[in-house]
Amino acid sequence: MNETSYWLWYPGDFERYHALRQNFSRVERGMGWPAFWKSEGFRQRLVFRRRYTLASPDTFTVRAVSGAVGYVLLDETKYPLDTEILCPAGEHTVSVHVGCIGCVPSIYIEGGAIRSDGGWTVSDFAAPPVAAACNRYFTDPLRDPAEWAYSEKIYLPEAEEAVNGGVLYTFATELTAALEVVGPGLPTVYLGESRHEALDTKWCYFHCTPDSATRRCPRQALRCAFIPDCRVGDYAVRAIHQYVDIPVQAGFHCDDETLNRIFAVAAHTFSLCSGAFILDGVKRDKWIWGGDAYQSLFVNRYLTADRELEKRTLLALRPGEPVTTHVNTIIDYSLLWIRSVAVYVDSYGDDGLVALLWPSMRALMELCMAQREEHGFIAGRPGDWTFIDWADFDRDGPLCAEQMLLADAYRVMARLAPAGERAVYEAARQALLAELERCYWDEEKGAYVDSFQSGKRRVTRHANILAILFDIADEPRRRLLADTVLHNAAVPPITTPYFRFFELEALCRLGYLDEVLSQIKSYWGGMLDAGAVTFWEEYDPAKPPAQQYEMYGDPYGKSLCHAWAASPIYLLARYFVGLRPLSPGGAAYEAQPETRFFRSLDATFPMGGRLVRIRLENGALQVEEI
Repeated sequence: MNETSYWLWYPGDFERYHALRQNFSRVERGMGWPAFWKSEGFRQRLVFRRRYTLASPDTFTVRAVSGAVGYVLLDETKYPLDTEILCPAGEHTVSVHVGCIGCVPSIYIEGGAIRSDGGWTVSDFAAPPVAAACNRYFTDPLRDPAEWAYSEKIYLPEAEEAVNGGVLYTFATELTAALEVVGPGLPTVYLGESRHEALDTKWCYFHCTPDSATRRCPRQALRCAFIPDCRVGDYAVRAIHQYVDIPVQAGFHCDDETLNRIFAVAAHTFSLCSGAFILDGVKRDKWIWGGDAYQSLFVNRYLTADRELEKRTLLALRPGEPVTTHVNTIIDYSLLWIRSVAVYVDSYGDDGLVALLWPSMRALMELCMAQREEHGFIAGRPGDWTFIDWADFDRDGPLCAEQMLLADAYRVMARLAPAGERAVYEAARQALLAELERCYWDEEKGAYVDSFQSGKRRVTRHANILAILFDIADEPRRRLLADTVLHNAAVPPITTPYFRFFELEALCRLGYLDEVLSQIKSYWGGMLDAGAVTFWEEYDPAKPPAQQYEMYGDPYGKSLCHAWAASPIYLLARYFVGLRPLSPGGAAYEAQPETRFFRSLDATFPMGGRLVRIRLENGALQVEEI
């Protein structure tokens, strides 16, 4: 740390507190909808300590988060909070005792030598003291950690249209904003991600009345706003876009304008879904989901490389001990959370996150291993959700794709575990791989089947894709799976962008880049042609425009700004520009663009704490750090 003071708290508790606020913020048609999984709380009673040796006297003041109670102990003397304290020269111990029920206990110390910077420890009275945590956004003594203060930018509507007896206001792009409405009275406002949604006053997700003092509606996702029973000019409307300032470090421009537009819209999509945490989308549930976050780590690596955003998200998803339920209740999301820790280490190196998360990783894996049946396969309990994808699997008995995830989680645990624990996980992995081969591999079909119990020997793409990505299939078998599964029209296609990410990366790994580029341009380019300003949770080009917004049985249930839909950023950067780390943290890297796809290219991406620029012009390639 530098000489700035920071708000301090117990590691992980700030993330849990704000995750609760985030996951309880969903509002649907006037009803609050808290997330439906076990919610982890935060510590409510802490003591912060630090030993000082002062060459001269110092004065300092300790403040605590709003709603907290406590006191300061200078050696053996107690002082109230918010009191200027004189500390004589010499050796002294400063202790700050604080408790808070409503939000995460936090302290801020202003002084000369004595300030809330590095070197403070914190204890919850149940475990040895640990280093106190902080956040770069909270250095202002007046910026209370109980509230996340957003940066703001004002947008005016690009169009005001008289329609259906009222006025429709349309903005140039989707925003996460507090809509300000100035005019007569306090009208009801209907907000939508699309024109269709805002005009549908019955099924529109969000409607609100502006606050009488601020004239603002609550912060929500919107592109369009409809005010009934008024005329153009009756109201002055503007959107106060509220965001966390996480700078985009990447740039991409080539001779293919469709790819340029896809990259730009994907970047905007991901930025809207990135703030205190990585969210699945900004309109519907706005929750923190393990599977969405896992894919987003790959995108963020090349877009902002903001490790703190990823760390906050992983800490928010961290299960509490004792671990009794799965991440988001989903078995595969538990396994993907474990794998996400390894993805983080590969991107940034191990900066202490593994040590912080390891007790939860071990406890979560113990839960998974306790759910194994006689073959060593993980099976769901009542209340567990075996998701994998929105697809029609043969779910008779343990699902093959879930075992692929388990095998890779074992590999991660064996890699990151303390030395004395690695052998257990590696042995479990080898035993599982042997049973996977015996029970799920179908020699005649040349593929892994969903179920070994039903006798149907049904093949879907998902398990076979994961076998390629997680190195469960060797090179000859990968080539076989490309023919028997990936390029086999008889195998049901992937229908969601979520698993399309896995499929396109598998195709990239196998070298089918022409096919991947064609799919990126047709699928994501198709959304642009359909009028998308951010990328959607799902896209079916066969549906007419008015039906594009339906999902989950709801006419506007589809998210039109979804984090996982930004995956072209990763695919283009990693496989077409060819920039990849060669060591954890990216200290060593390579840049080998697939030049046959570009006549010209100018791309910049973060890598290992620096920016790497790759340029191609007239056949000449230049790679430089800037």
